Amino acid sequence: MFQPERMSRILVAGSKDQMDTIVRELYHQNAFHIEDFVEKEDEAYEGFRIGMPLAGASEASTELIKIRSMESMFGISPDTATTARTHSSPELRAGIDHKLAVLVRDVEESTAQRSKLEAQAKALEARATALEPFAAVPLDMDLYHGYEGITVFAGYVGSDVEIPVPHEKHYVPGGKGRQNFLVVFVPASDAEAANSALLEARFQAVPIPEGSGPVNDLIYDTRGKIAQINEQIAKIERNLEEKKSEYSELLVAYDEYFTAVVEQAEAPLRFATTEDAFVAEGWVPTERVEAIIAALTHATAGKVYVTRLDIGDDPKEVPVEYKNPNFSRPTELFMDIYSRPRYDEFDPTLLVSIVFPIFFGLILGDVGYGFVLLVASFALRKFLSGEAGNRLLDVLRNASIMSIIFGVLFSEFFGMGLPWESIIYTRHLNIGGHAVHHPMVAELLIVSVWIGLLHITLGRLIHVRNISRAMHKSHHATKEILAQLGWLSTMWGIVIVIWSMFAIPLMIDLTGFAPVAMGLNAASIVGVVLGLIGIVFIGMESPLELVEIPTIISHVLSYTRLVAVGLSSVAIAMVTNFIALDLIIGPQLESLSAVGVFIVLLGLVVLVIGHVLNTALGILGGGLHSIRLHYVEFFTKFYNGGGKKYNPFGMIRKFTED
Repeated sequence: MFQPERMSRILVAGSKDQMDTIVRELYHQNAFHIEDFVEKEDEAYEGFRIGMPLAGASEASTELIKIRSMESMFGISPDTATTARTHSSPELRAGIDHKLAVLVRDVEESTAQRSKLEAQAKALEARATALEPFAAVPLDMDLYHGYEGITVFAGYVGSDVEIPVPHEKHYVPGGKGRQNFLVVFVPASDAEAANSALLEARFQAVPIPEGSGPVNDLIYDTRGKIAQINEQIAKIERNLEEKKSEYSELLVAYDEYFTAVVEQAEAPLRFATTEDAFVAEGWVPTERVEAIIAALTHATAGKVYVTRLDIGDDPKEVPVEYKNPNFSRPTELFMDIYSRPRYDEFDPTLLVSIVFPIFFGLILGDVGYGFVLLVASFALRKFLSGEAGNRLLDVLRNASIMSIIFGVLFSEFFGMGLPWESIIYTRHLNIGGHAVHHPMVAELLIVSVWIGLLHITLGRLIHVRNISRAMHKSHHATKEILAQLGWLSTMWGIVIVIWSMFAIPLMIDLTGFAPVAMGLNAASIVGVVLGLIGIVFIGMESPLELVEIPTIISHVLSYTRLVAVGLSSVAIAMVTNFIALDLIIGPQLESLSAVGVFIVLLGLVVLVIGHVLNTALGILGGGLHSIRLHYVEFFTKFYNGGGKKYNPFGMIRKFTED
């Protein structure tokens, strides 16, 4: 909590004949993050080269490609699939040559046959399309072919054309959505003159299909063949659907099995090897080091060498695994979007998981909207599958619960009041003369400023903590700590000066002190001194940072968006209610008529659409502004990020048993 999982760097070495055993045991432990070996000029690795895959890697990769091709064709994904039982590895190995091979062969033959039939159907469809313009011409298809002294023109034209040479012409006017069609027979010697006349009329030639007999008969025959082919395709697809239902569980199990085989077989590509030995370096959670050493020693009967290595001075080289309570794990998605924390810095995931829903609730504090979002966070799980989708919906669930809580405190339900007065502050506006109380906008804004001051102060103090606990402390560390304290001193100095000059509700009143000099009282002087000390500390680290001092005020005032965006949501809800209920529906209920019923229904549509749109705006406003305050105003005070994701060698099995 507040710190990533502690990691240890270990080296595993052994003879080549133990490589397979060690690889399988490391994969089974699912804890060893492999550091890929890169050939380099290093005396410690003189004579070492990148290893070669274990036996069977090529065959397993081929089988995996086939399986994933079938999964893609069937629309199956191991990420979303479920299974009633798990398959053992021996059972799967035993079924490779008969059950899996037969399935692959049948599916490949069926898909190849379907592709062939689809190509035939496409060709026949193109023929039918080409024949259709000729159906209105009173000529058999064989009359268009077989001439040596006659040239035939066929195509679309904007209007009838005068042909300046001897000819036979058939003009078919177009109807709705159809173009005019023209067929012209001319002597071959006059073809050039006829072609010139047609080009002037913007004639668009079409190919003349092969065939003989009436055109409608040819079209009918072609359509019949297409129907027969489509029946065969449908039969193949039914057969494939049956195979999908029968073998989907087996396919995802084989996917997992061969994925494990391939990953293990290709692991030596990440090791340093010689002709007789190999070395693998990587990272393991510190609490699991002893257990892994014991497991490797047992698996190899002691024929392995494992030792701890120095983790080094660069925190970016250490892989980072989150260590958070279950409640805050969904928020890890937001951290990864921004950047995973470095190994030696404060992990703010838990803070974000607590503060983000509170910010969201402050903005969208409405029982109705919160309940809608809470229902949506459960209903959408069937559509947003996968780990990332579930985490996003978990965050939405937590945020919607806070919206309901603040809705109770604000006494808001779709912009209307609840049966009780607001418990903390009212945000009801005077729209349509229905506001119960004047909204406490000023006090709400002051509360948001307090939130900003405390949030930013916390960020600066965390930065000090990060520097003091850094893995590698530079000579610049003291100046950096003083600079962070300088930023705090400047910010609070400005605040104290404001308090000494103005009596602001909900803030400390320092105006009562007697003036000392130039109209400034003792509190003002303390504030000025704090500000000057802070500026000096900031300048000691980097004089260029002094140009950023105005951001102190802008960052604090940025938190007022918690109130401003929330009030805009309230205003939209109340305006929607006023238009739909008071202006459209209300007058009709006084003397209801047939037309009035229609108008009432129209008012209900306006009401629903308005609140649906406001719900969408609430998600965007509450979500984007809440996370922005963390990313821009909070994280920039202490957070570097750039941590490497911990990716252990192994897998958590869902469909197979090792």
